[in-house]
Amino acid sequence: MAMRTLPTLLLTLGMLFGIAAPALADGAQTGADIHVAQTLGDRELTVIIRRVAEVPGPVHVDLVTHAGSPPGVVTVSASAAGSPTSTTKVELGAKPGFHAGTVQVDRPGPWELKVDEATIPFVVPAIVASPWETATYGGFVAAGLLLVVALVLAVRGRVGMAVVPAAGMIAAIAAAATAALLAPVIPAPPAPGADLDPTFDNVNDPYQRTSITDFSRPPVNLVPGMAGNDLRLSLTDGSSGRPVDDLLVHDNALIHLVVISPSGALQHLHPIRVAPGDYRARLKPEPGVHAIAAEIARRGGGVQLLRSSVEVTGEAQNHPIERKADLVTQIRPAGTPSTITAKFGTKDLQPWLGMLGHMIVVGPIADGRPQAQQNHADARIWAHVHSMIPSSPGLPGKPDESVAAYGPDVPFTYSFPMPGRYLVWIQVERDYSILIVPTVVEVPKGTDG
Repeated sequence: MAMRTLPTLLLTLGMLFGIAAPALADGAQTGADIHVAQTLGDRELTVIIRRVAEVPGPVHVDLVTHAGSPPGVVTVSASAAGSPTSTTKVELGAKPGFHAGTVQVDRPGPWELKVDEATIPFVVPAIVASPWETATYGGFVAAGLLLVVALVLAVRGRVGMAVVPAAGMIAAIAAAATAALLAPVIPAPPAPGADLDPTFDNVNDPYQRTSITDFSRPPVNLVPGMAGNDLRLSLTDGSSGRPVDDLLVHDNALIHLVVISPSGALQHLHPIRVAPGDYRARLKPEPGVHAIAAEIARRGGGVQLLRSSVEVTGEAQNHPIERKADLVTQIRPAGTPSTITAKFGTKDLQPWLGMLGHMIVVGPIADGRPQAQQNHADARIWAHVHSMIPSSPGLPGKPDESVAAYGPDVPFTYSFPMPGRYLVWIQVERDYSILIVPTVVEVPKGTDG
């Protein structure tokens, strides 16, 4: 009876093992496309670093140009540890849209993509099995080997000896199943590039021990200055005074820079990184004091809004007339949600900076004072509001600028915190052109005065 029972038990376990599919935990993040808006001189580009599929291997890069960007050739290179390893030329045509190039990477870790003088840090991830994934696979592999040994011994009539590998097989299956079941609740390690400054060591081994438990970092100091027509932004750490070089890409940019000229014109720029803590963006010449606000996300520090102003000299130039759209506003008392909807007539809008639309709010501004005498840097409220991309059947979950299928209405909801007059600008993309719709709204007092 014992000789019949053991093989039957072993075969049953073997069948269970054969049909059991391990519930594997996610390994290290294998990466995703990175979209980074860049104001490169007179060009407004979106640089798309496509997901790296294998290392060594290619990195496909798309440069998206917008209306008004001059044609020309830019140099794209990838470098690790300060040494360029691959360079290519990308010709930007007169017609706005996508322009492709390819560079090569030879190892996982921190890299920089250089587009002319702009440098964009990015991480080439390593595919690393987690300890619990290794335990799951290892346990089932060991159980399979022990199953074969136990079956061979049982077939040869050595039932007593077969009990030992059979017991080991059961233990291995139990260990593998336990690892698979516990994997979803085991916290992921700090992510190099998101929580930790990436290095070649921690990218290739994200499960190495770290003594860091508090990832927060001090606020950033912003010092603006002018170098010709270029606005220079110096970012330093509020504690050490050292250059800040740990900005994260958020909402498709390293820095979202809002500049309000003395005449009240808006520029929404995305400064390029030319060195650690050193960023540049081209301004439209207009003499006077320009109010600026830089929205950043620092590794471990969250999103910060840095405000300042800068004096610009030179001769004023005529700027293109800003595009219009029909606006429907429901402005409610301060402290309660108001809605502003821009109507663009046709369903052909493109995503810009990962959103359907953007709304910049500055105020309250002084009543009865000419625009040229306003100091927008003194406004108490600066806000950047989004209109999200609606889900549409048949369209990708995260569409890029090649998808022109949205609109015609672009709604925004915002609670103006104080009564008074506010300057509002709405921005959308159509035909690779950024449309700006300015307006002024009056916000009445709330019931609490």
